[in-house]
Amino acid sequence: MLENISFANPEFFWLLLLLPLAVLWYFYKRHEQSASLKLPTIEGFGKPGILPRLRPALFAMRLLALAAIITAMARPQTEDISTRTKTTKGIDIVMAIDVSSSMLARDLRPNRLSALKEVAANFIKERPNDRIGLVAYAGEAFTKTPITSDKSIVLRSLREITYGQLNDGTAIGMGLATSVNRLKESKASSKVIILLTDGVNNSGFIEPQTAADLAIEFGIKTYTIGLGTNGNALSPIAYNADGSFRYGMRQVEIDEDLLKDIAKVTGGKYFRATDNDKLEAIYEEINKLEKTEIEEFKYYKYEEKFRPWVLLAGALLLLEWLLRNTLFRSFI
Repeated sequence: MLENISFANPEFFWLLLLLPLAVLWYFYKRHEQSASLKLPTIEGFGKPGILPRLRPALFAMRLLALAAIITAMARPQTEDISTRTKTTKGIDIVMAIDVSSSMLARDLRPNRLSALKEVAANFIKERPNDRIGLVAYAGEAFTKTPITSDKSIVLRSLREITYGQLNDGTAIGMGLATSVNRLKESKASSKVIILLTDGVNNSGFIEPQTAADLAIEFGIKTYTIGLGTNGNALSPIAYNADGSFRYGMRQVEIDEDLLKDIAKVTGGKYFRATDNDKLEAIYEEINKLEKTEIEEFKYYKYEEKFRPWVLLAGALLLLEWLLRNTLFRSFI
């Protein structure tokens, strides 16, 4: 009966301390509870029956009824809690991903692009309350997915990003400008671009500084990530006869000064990822830096359970009254 039960007024249980006092009082006054008749001898009356020995059960019923009433006064109830969350300050995020041939370099496992896609997928899954879009860029840029709250679409688009969808090159300005264009009409309280590249700006007709100025104008924060080890990396250097890449060691060149400047002027931060672990740590840090404010509403539904205790007390008192006036009725 008390499973999953809470009490709205548990202070009434202090009244249970009266029950031991009542028991003591009963045993102290028990000889005065029934009439007595003094006789010179009880010969001829026979031995007393079992009913006198059971008479204290009437008092026990009254005590149990009192305990049930006290329990009812404490208001036992069950509690059903339902919650609803509301995003009070959502964030719109565009991930600008470099898909040039150098992203196939193998200084990250199995290569830069595959490592990025795995880490980016985890980042997307951890942002259930935000809208996310994808921009891919190489020698030019295009929107792979507009900002959307449907993470399944974003994750599927991320898996579909491969090298060869664009002319080779690294158009950082184009990638950033396209990302700004995706966010400029956003009504979100916070707008963020995560721009990743492993090279220097060598393509496109929009300068990175111009794209950064556009981000500033529309209040868009930009986090920049330079991807690649320090020194040389095993990278595509030419094509084989069958069209596949031939790999060789190539100097890693990342325009860190440019990436730092873009991040600084837009209010973001620059990161350098030299291996898989650092790349994962960078996205985890960005995830912590850009927190969406969630308001949680809790609804409590209480169901009162005092009625069974009142009925139990009433049944005990009724039974006690019936027994007192029938089986245990005294004619003296």
